[in-house]
Amino acid sequence: MTVQKRGRTSGIDRALQILDILTERHGPMTGYQLAKVTGAPPSTIYKLVEELIERSMLVRTGDDRIWLGPRLMRYGLAYRARMSAFGEAERAMFALNERVREMVQICARDEGMMQVVAMAEGSAGPFRVTSDVGTRVPLNWTASGRLLVGHLPDRARLEVFRTHARPSNTGLAETDPDRLAEISRVDFVDGLSVQIDTSEDQVACIAAPIRDLDGTCRLTMSVVMPKHRVQEKFDLVAREVRAAARDVERSLGLHHG
Repeated sequence: MTVQKRGRTSGIDRALQILDILTERHGPMTGYQLAKVTGAPPSTIYKLVEELIERSMLVRTGDDRIWLGPRLMRYGLAYRARMSAFGEAERAMFALNERVREMVQICARDEGMMQVVAMAEGSAGPFRVTSDVGTRVPLNWTASGRLLVGHLPDRARLEVFRTHARPSNTGLAETDPDRLAEISRVDFVDGLSVQIDTSEDQVACIAAPIRDLDGTCRLTMSVVMPKHRVQEKFDLVAREVRAAARDVERSLGLHHG
């Protein structure tokens, strides 16, 4: 009985690994490529892929590669429909976007990563970042990432950064767990976090936490803008992103003193 349970769990883990890889790669892959990335025998991956295709969890593209299937959308939409905080945050995101005319993102935590879950493009001038919806980066790279663990107890917050902090592509992201744990808490209490050049060169992120009734930060509202516009617009953006986050919290029943 123990062996059956271990085998079943192993199969589930392998299926989730395939789904995670495809999601992170943002594009279809061949069965051989999936086997190579997972480190599993090709025969194991081919068999599992066929089973997932039969259940519409995966689909085969015209060039015989593997991609995410329509059944996953059904699960995602059902999950999203129950996230009242997300619905309120999305409305606030578009309103904030109109006020500051910069890119606005809603972000959430995915284990040791920050993930962009919604985005509204800016209109203040030509500007593009690589962090589109679905993008995942280590928590220590962004202002939102720090806020998403700011509510945790000291020991838990420190352990998150000890386990998941990574050097950023720009080389400017803080990686010291003790320092990150301290900054994360200070920013969360202050209700605002700012990072510049840490995730992408010449890009600034100004974020505010969106808290649940229990004080947990499950989402953040963040304005992403060119570094050269920060000095001119910082006061406006900081004030408005804080206000947008608080509006969402009030709509969920959290009343500020």
